[in-house]
Amino acid sequence: MAELVPIPSPGAPLYYGLPGSPLVIVSPDWYGRLPWLDPYADALSSQGYRVVVPDFYDGVCTTDAETAAGLRDALDPGRVLGILDDIVVEAREEGSAKVGLIGFSMGGWLALLHAQGGDADAVVAYYATLGVEEHGIIPCPVLLHLAENDEWSPGAEPDSFVARLEDHGTPVSQFTYLGTEHSFANASIPGSIDSRAAALAFARTASFLDKHLGE
Repeated sequence: MAELVPIPSPGAPLYYGLPGSPLVIVSPDWYGRLPWLDPYADALSSQGYRVVVPDFYDGVCTTDAETAAGLRDALDPGRVLGILDDIVVEAREEGSAKVGLIGFSMGGWLALLHAQGGDADAVVAYYATLGVEEHGIIPCPVLLHLAENDEWSPGAEPDSFVARLEDHGTPVSQFTYLGTEHSFANASIPGSIDSRAAALAFARTASFLDKHLGE
């Protein structure tokens, strides 16, 4: 098992952009807050957003899948949803009128869960869905970025998830990126990144946020 790697500002969110701008929370995948999230968040902030990247693992990350699985399994989802709540409250106090959520894999699952609370104006999930038992109404538009080659738990398959969203009246857009695997946007994991798919997904994300968070 690979050693855990310390990260900057352990336990605290990283902030990009000006306070009071529309808020975008970027939730990491199960590897934690790896360095690739810095340019991703910086690019979003250049579009005029207040971007926040939380740390769910209390100061560590990893590039090893086995270690990441252990970190994920030890995570308390209720605690993480509370972290997201606190970020939204602080941003509202600073003047952010609209809120967008972006999440990757585990972070996408958490973003979709949090969106059910009604605080978000838009949510983007990379290679993530919700299963039948955890799925409630998401009252904001949803954008899904999916890998062509991926594995899903029974009931969490994208077609099932999208059908439930549509049944609830949730506006949903989905894109599947040919030839990609899970984690195709994570530039810190050797062999995972698909640069063309990641760039296209980012462009679509920026357009989606501009449509729903633009002031």
